Amino acid sequence: MIRGFIHDRFQTKTEKLAPDDPAYLKLQQQFEPQTWLADAAKRVSQLQVVTHSLKAIHPDAKGTNLYVEPGQLERDALVGSHCLPADFEGDVVGNAAALDVYKFLKLQWQGRSLLERALEGDKALVEALSDDRAMAQSWVQAFANIVEPKGAPSSHARGKQLYWLVGDEPGDDTNYRLLAPLYATALAHPFHARLSEARFGEHAKAGRKARRDDVGFEDGYADYPNLAIQKFGGTKPQNISQLNSERGGQNYLLPSLPPHWASREITAPLRTESVFPRFGRRTPVRHLVNDLVSWMRQNLREDEKRQRQGKAPRKTVQDRNLHNDLVASLADELLLFTFELHRLPAGWSADADCRLVPAEQYWLDPGRAELDTEFDSARRQSQWHEEIAERVARWLRHAIDRRVKAGLGDPEHDFWTGKIETVMESFRRQLDDLQDVLRNDDEDQDEGEAA
Repeated sequence: MIRGFIHDRFQTKTEKLAPDDPAYLKLQQQFEPQTWLADAAKRVSQLQVVTHSLKAIHPDAKGTNLYVEPGQLERDALVGSHCLPADFEGDVVGNAAALDVYKFLKLQWQGRSLLERALEGDKALVEALSDDRAMAQSWVQAFANIVEPKGAPSSHARGKQLYWLVGDEPGDDTNYRLLAPLYATALAHPFHARLSEARFGEHAKAGRKARRDDVGFEDGYADYPNLAIQKFGGTKPQNISQLNSERGGQNYLLPSLPPHWASREITAPLRTESVFPRFGRRTPVRHLVNDLVSWMRQNLREDEKRQRQGKAPRKTVQDRNLHNDLVASLADELLLFTFELHRLPAGWSADADCRLVPAEQYWLDPGRAELDTEFDSARRQSQWHEEIAERVARWLRHAIDRRVKAGLGDPEHDFWTGKIETVMESFRRQLDDLQDVLRNDDEDQDEGEAA
């Protein structure tokens, strides 16, 4: 079996070479069984078999990965790595160029892998590797070390760390332990396989078809709504780990959402050309506008006093920071208002009674784009986030002008427009990205069902 694996590797490497080619002869020497095994025993140090990896936390993190047998973990009622079966599949991190060594260790003989036998110091494996027993034992030990961490346990600046309270006094630093979470990659892989089967498997497709056709389906099927897909490694998922590469970098996240409070009914703003009068009636918004008015009145009084004294108007860092904070808080309230109206059924702005300007429809009813192709096209071409920022600034200027005797000028208007536009542009980008991902995911699922 061992010789067969090495021979197959040799055949793959030399399939396009002539037997008299110098490169062929060089590879022939490299793939002589004893030579290849000696080299593999050296290269195995570039790899580590793990159950919990650090690179999934951040691809540039350099620190300790762990290999922990599920049976060694404390049993718990919650789902975790302890639930993995005895024949679970470990992951591999390290130099991708040395992965052929791991493929070698995954070879099965009499129901057990060579890695399992190496970890046990199996005598049969020692005898199979070489007639030189001492050399064979050193190779077996080198192969077994593939599960050992490299160097002393360590974390990294790009890894995650958190302090966990283990005592009764939160004010006492000695009552904390510093934890460095790792990604449970050996658990994530079968989890991904199960959810993929539930989404794209033949049984699941038959169940969904029966549901659409409104007919009985005896066995039932599982569905996982509101899944998110987290990509590790970008275009090079193999840089994270072997199993991550096999998944194409995809990792499923189950929804962990806050409760959906239905404390009061949200009504659609139909018979109005703008939602900003409604936005301005919100209690937190009124308080923020009052604070802005008070701040401006105080500045005006101070400036008038300094003018009488022949001094220049006051401009301080504290004033600028307070102005920034008030506008940032107003932007936060604008996003909360946005999310509240996004809870309305998609397409509400298509109602014949809706008089909102198009920019506000694009902003507050993004779900309509999935139902109305003309609306979707117009929305994508529109710079609605810029118009919304302008309308917010115009509304705010009007709300303050009525209460501050000195009229506001263009600098304040431009400042508010710029601040709100930055927030709205970021919000639009994230919203468009999310819609594109969901649309692509639906298309992939439809293709999977049609296949």
